[in-house]
Amino acid sequence: MPKFTLAKPIDMSGGFKDFFDTIGLTGGGLVTKGIAAVIAIIALRMLLQLSSDPKGALRKGSMAVGTLFVAVVLALYGDTLFSTVTNPQG
Repeated sequence: MPKFTLAKPIDMSGGFKDFFDTIGLTGGGLVTKGIAAVIAIIALRMLLQLSSDPKGALRKGSMAVGTLFVAVVLALYGDTLFSTVTNPQG
């Protein structure tokens, strides 16, 4: 009977560093994703606390949407943006 394996075994004896290497995150990438998550939660809270005044609600809503956009951009491209600061090229 042939031996069937779904994936090759990975040595995780190095702890968290090995785990984050397998999922493709570094320490800086994990911190960037965490900061983006906190900013997204703040933006959602801003959206939920809109006032009944139409002018104020429009202003606060647009600020919340802008904050949410910053959080999404930071989550997607934050590790690339900050890698140029920590690892200078040239």
